[in-house]
Amino acid sequence: MSNQEEQNRQLVRSYLSALGSGASGDALARFFTTDAVQIEYPNRLNANGGQSDLPTILLRAEQGKKLLTQQTYEIQSVTAEGSQVAVEAIWTGTLAVPVGTLAAGSSMQAHFAIHFVMRDGRIAIQRNYDCFDPW
Repeated sequence: MSNQEEQNRQLVRSYLSALGSGASGDALARFFTTDAVQIEYPNRLNANGGQSDLPTILLRAEQGKKLLTQQTYEIQSVTAEGSQVAVEAIWTGTLAVPVGTLAAGSSMQAHFAIHFVMRDGRIAIQRNYDCFDPW
Protein backbone atom coordinates (compact mmCIF):
# COMPACT_ATOMS: atom_id res chain seq x y z
CA MET A 1 0.00 0.00 0.00
CA SER A 2 1.35 3.41 -0.94
CA ASN A 3 1.79 6.26 1.51
CA GLN A 4 -1.06 8.15 -0.17
CA GLU A 5 -3.39 5.16 0.13
CA GLU A 6 -2.59 4.89 3.83
CA GLN A 7 -3.23 8.62 4.28
CA ASN A 8 -6.58 8.22 2.51
CA ARG A 9 -7.49 5.29 4.79
CA GLN A 10 -6.59 7.31 7.87
CA LEU A 11 -8.58 10.34 6.70
CA VAL A 12 -11.68 8.18 6.22
CA ARG A 13 -11.21 6.62 9.66
CA SER A 14 -10.86 10.10 11.18
CA TYR A 15 -13.93 11.29 9.31
CA LEU A 16 -16.11 8.43 10.61
CA SER A 17 -14.79 9.02 14.11
CA ALA A 18 -15.65 12.73 13.82
CA LEU A 19 -19.17 11.86 12.65
CA GLY A 20 -19.54 9.58 15.65
CA SER A 21 -18.45 12.42 17.91
CA GLY A 22 -21.08 14.75 16.45
CA ALA A 23 -18.79 16.91 14.32
CA SER A 24 -20.48 19.56 12.20
CA GLY A 25 -19.66 22.86 10.55
CA ASP A 26 -15.96 23.49 9.93
CA ALA A 27 -15.00 20.43 12.00
CA LEU A 28 -16.78 18.30 9.40
CA ALA A 29 -16.14 20.43 6.30
CA ARG A 30 -12.37 19.96 6.69
CA PHE A 31 -12.73 16.37 5.45
CA PHE A 32 -14.26 17.39 2.11
CA THR A 33 -13.29 19.21 -1.06
CA THR A 34 -15.37 22.35 -1.61
CA ASP A 35 -17.15 20.67 -4.54
CA ALA A 36 -17.78 17.37 -2.70
CA VAL A 37 -20.82 15.25 -3.50
CA GLN A 38 -22.48 12.62 -1.33
CA ILE A 39 -24.75 10.10 -3.04
CA GLU A 40 -27.08 8.09 -0.85
CA TYR A 41 -28.70 5.14 -2.53
CA PRO A 42 -32.30 4.25 -1.57
CA ASN A 43 -32.71 2.73 1.87
CA ARG A 44 -35.28 2.34 4.62
CA LEU A 45 -34.84 5.90 5.90
CA ASN A 46 -34.52 7.55 2.50
CA ALA A 47 -36.63 5.57 0.06
CA ASN A 48 -35.64 7.68 -2.95
CA GLY A 49 -32.00 8.16 -2.05
CA GLY A 50 -30.48 11.51 -2.87
CA GLN A 51 -27.47 13.61 -3.68
CA SER A 52 -25.97 16.32 -1.48
CA ASP A 53 -23.39 19.03 -2.08
CA LEU A 54 -21.14 20.21 0.76
CA PRO A 55 -23.58 22.80 2.21
CA THR A 56 -26.29 20.11 2.27
CA ILE A 57 -23.92 17.56 3.85
CA LEU A 58 -23.22 20.06 6.63
CA LEU A 59 -26.92 20.89 7.04
CA ARG A 60 -27.79 17.19 7.29
CA ALA A 61 -25.13 16.75 9.99
CA GLU A 62 -26.86 19.50 12.03
CA GLN A 63 -30.26 17.91 11.43
CA GLY A 64 -28.87 14.56 12.54
CA LYS A 65 -28.07 16.03 15.95
CA LYS A 66 -31.81 16.56 16.45
CA LEU A 67 -32.61 12.95 15.48
CA LEU A 68 -29.85 11.14 17.38
CA THR A 69 -28.39 11.42 20.85
CA GLN A 70 -25.34 9.46 19.72
CA GLN A 71 -23.99 7.38 16.86
CA THR A 72 -21.07 5.05 16.33
CA TYR A 73 -19.35 3.53 13.32
CA GLU A 74 -17.76 0.14 14.01
CA ILE A 75 -15.42 -0.31 11.08
CA GLN A 76 -15.32 -3.87 9.81
CA SER A 77 -12.91 -3.30 6.92
CA VAL A 78 -11.17 -0.52 5.01
CA THR A 79 -9.63 -1.01 1.59
CA ALA A 80 -7.69 1.62 -0.33
CA GLU A 81 -6.54 1.56 -3.91
CA GLY A 82 -5.25 4.68 -5.59
CA SER A 83 -7.62 7.54 -4.85
CA GLN A 84 -10.46 5.25 -3.72
CA VAL A 85 -11.36 3.94 -0.29
CA ALA A 86 -14.07 1.39 0.51
CA VAL A 87 -15.42 0.87 4.02
CA GLU A 88 -17.72 -1.68 5.60
CA ALA A 89 -19.09 -0.50 8.94
CA ILE A 90 -21.82 -1.25 11.42
CA TRP A 91 -23.59 1.97 12.35
CA THR A 92 -25.56 2.28 15.57
CA GLY A 93 -27.60 5.33 16.45
CA THR A 94 -29.56 6.13 19.60
CA LEU A 95 -32.74 7.96 18.69
CA ALA A 96 -33.63 11.33 20.20
CA VAL A 97 -37.09 11.11 18.61
CA PRO A 98 -39.34 8.20 17.57
CA VAL A 99 -38.73 6.69 14.12
CA GLY A 100 -41.22 4.21 12.72
CA THR A 101 -41.98 1.72 15.48
CA LEU A 102 -38.88 2.70 17.49
CA ALA A 103 -39.32 4.97 20.51
CA ALA A 104 -36.98 7.79 21.45
CA GLY A 105 -34.03 6.26 23.30
CA SER A 106 -34.10 3.11 21.15
CA SER A 107 -31.12 1.99 19.14
CA MET A 108 -31.18 1.66 15.38
CA GLN A 109 -28.54 -0.31 13.52
CA ALA A 110 -27.41 -0.52 9.90
CA HIS A 111 -24.72 -2.17 7.85
CA PHE A 112 -23.00 0.44 5.72
CA ALA A 113 -20.84 0.09 2.65
CA ILE A 114 -19.32 3.47 1.83
CA HIS A 115 -17.20 4.22 -1.21
CA PHE A 116 -15.02 7.32 -1.21
CA VAL A 117 -13.13 9.05 -4.01
CA MET A 118 -10.36 11.24 -2.64
CA ARG A 119 -8.78 14.32 -4.16
CA ASP A 120 -5.96 16.39 -2.67
CA GLY A 121 -6.23 14.55 0.65
CA ARG A 122 -9.97 15.14 1.05
CA ILE A 123 -13.24 13.42 0.21
CA ALA A 124 -14.53 14.48 -3.23
CA ILE A 125 -17.25 11.83 -3.65
CA GLN A 126 -18.97 9.70 -1.02
CA ARG A 127 -21.42 6.98 -2.04
CA ASN A 128 -23.48 5.35 0.72
CA TYR A 129 -25.10 1.93 0.43
CA ASP A 130 -26.96 1.75 3.75
CA CYS A 131 -28.81 -1.41 4.83
CA PHE A 132 -30.88 -0.84 7.98
CA ASP A 133 -31.88 -3.65 10.28
CA PRO A 134 -35.66 -4.18 10.47
CA TRP A 135 -37.68 -2.19 12.97
